[in-house]
Amino acid sequence: MATLLSVNVGMPEDVSWQGRTVRTGAWKSPVHDRRMVRRLNVDGDGQGDLAGHGGEIRAVLVYQLESYRYWRKQLGRDDLAFGMFGENFTVDGLPDDEVCIGDRYRIGEAEFEVTQPRVTCYRVGMRLGEPAMASLLVAHHRPGFYLRVITEGRVQAGDGITRTRRGPGELSVADTDALLYLPGRDPAKLRTALRIPALSPGWQQSFRELAAAERSGQSGQSGGPEPAPPGFRPLRVARIVPETADVSSVHLGTTDGTSLPEARPGQYLSLRLAVDGTARAVRSYSLSCAPTAGTYRISVKHEPHGKVSGYIHARLRAGDLVDVAGPRGTFVLEEGTGPVVLLSAGIGVTPVLAMLHGLAAVRDPRPVWWIHTARDRAHHAFADEAHALLARLPHAREHVHYTAAAPCPGENHITRGRPTAASLTALGIPADADAYLCGPTAFMDDLSGHLRDLGLRPERIRTERFGALAAVNPGVTPTAAVHPHQPPGPPGTGPLVTFTRTGVTTPWSPAHASLLELAEACDIPTRWSCRTGVCHTCVTPLVTGDITYTTPPLELPDPGTALVCCTTPVGEVVLDL
Repeated sequence: MATLLSVNVGMPEDVSWQGRTVRTGAWKSPVHDRRMVRRLNVDGDGQGDLAGHGGEIRAVLVYQLESYRYWRKQLGRDDLAFGMFGENFTVDGLPDDEVCIGDRYRIGEAEFEVTQPRVTCYRVGMRLGEPAMASLLVAHHRPGFYLRVITEGRVQAGDGITRTRRGPGELSVADTDALLYLPGRDPAKLRTALRIPALSPGWQQSFRELAAAERSGQSGQSGGPEPAPPGFRPLRVARIVPETADVSSVHLGTTDGTSLPEARPGQYLSLRLAVDGTARAVRSYSLSCAPTAGTYRISVKHEPHGKVSGYIHARLRAGDLVDVAGPRGTFVLEEGTGPVVLLSAGIGVTPVLAMLHGLAAVRDPRPVWWIHTARDRAHHAFADEAHALLARLPHAREHVHYTAAAPCPGENHITRGRPTAASLTALGIPADADAYLCGPTAFMDDLSGHLRDLGLRPERIRTERFGALAAVNPGVTPTAAVHPHQPPGPPGTGPLVTFTRTGVTTPWSPAHASLLELAEACDIPTRWSCRTGVCHTCVTPLVTGDITYTTPPLELPDPGTALVCCTTPVGEVVLDL
């Protein structure tokens, strides 16, 4: 019989790490009395980052004595004491390759259900002083697992562990972990995972996405054109068309008559411009219509202090050559038959306008809601164009909001004010709609919340941000935002690295262990979790350039992307970060 060897608890505390403060409950120690296990955790225990740890689905973390023995030998360490892997229960038995998702166990007075493998998190490496630990746990098939509390009760070291029910599908913890994080997935196991009710919602969603990708691959349909080749190529400015006083459209074509790579509605181009005659700046702009007649169209708003937008509006001319990379981006109109909601504000109209072009080109029969916000008619770019496109769709609804002016008589589709929860409710948007939002951050945050209140699932609400993406730094205590800048210290002597979303270009220095660390030194918002090439949270589009992996990832990302947590540049690199 398996046995509970140790009950380990620890409350969240602030830990200094790489110049940051991390709030974490990873420091756990054994207790020797009988402890009550409640729905959310063991008495005396807590989690610092509830987005990735804790909660009802991840109330108790389990790790095994045999894995302790394994790591003591593998790492050459004799100081690994119970609780150091962040686990609440250290057990003798219950190996990851035998315990299955959905298994139920009785320990002491309580009953538990296995819900998922351990989350790949940098904090286990921080606790052990082994930065690569998150990757090692997956690569060596020893992650440990989480339990949900079915029946609350008291437990104590020495209690026996009895399995009371076998999980449906009999998919082991180790196989489930490998299914998400390692290549060579077994399609049958993937389908099995989707039929296990006990599996945590986050893992279910990840497996649904993997299954959808598998079905797409089997059918030979990728859902759109192949990704654009990396790198820049010169395109010629065919013409520049003013749309409003502060928005102009730039039409681009090839210099040699060759065809342009096909774009999916919603994707963007990256432009590299010598705005002051020498230094090159890279910016990304959404395509504002589907490519036709061998041309691209981007539409650029002249920002008051925008160096690049100012150059485009004041100095770019028809006939000029521009270095262009793309199209790329994942904010794209998906195929389907369900309702579509396109919401935008200001210049955020550009990617959803391209989606509207795509729908109108085939007279798509899906119900479409077009909801746009502008200051007034003078600042309403593409008003006539969008209106004409919507007229070609059999089930389209147009709703425009002017924040600073009343509509003209007869413009029944225009109202004064901003979209609100009440106005969206009145439109009758169904809960099974797919929504695409682009505009200022506050606009997207507010409307995303309203759509969720209407019943739309979060995965059906897609947003596109023109600037830096919101940071994902689990457990790190937030600090005051700092405008991105050159890294401190002597300038590097290596190849140039450009972060397009923040406009920072800086030479590489080996003082940084990775492109992620360089971005952090520049105070560029970053997204990561494991920092060892496992979770793919840091995956970043590689606009151009070559990189090398300092730690080979367990699974390579898609072509044209890089895991910046474990890469360094080989030559000049441009990243969509």
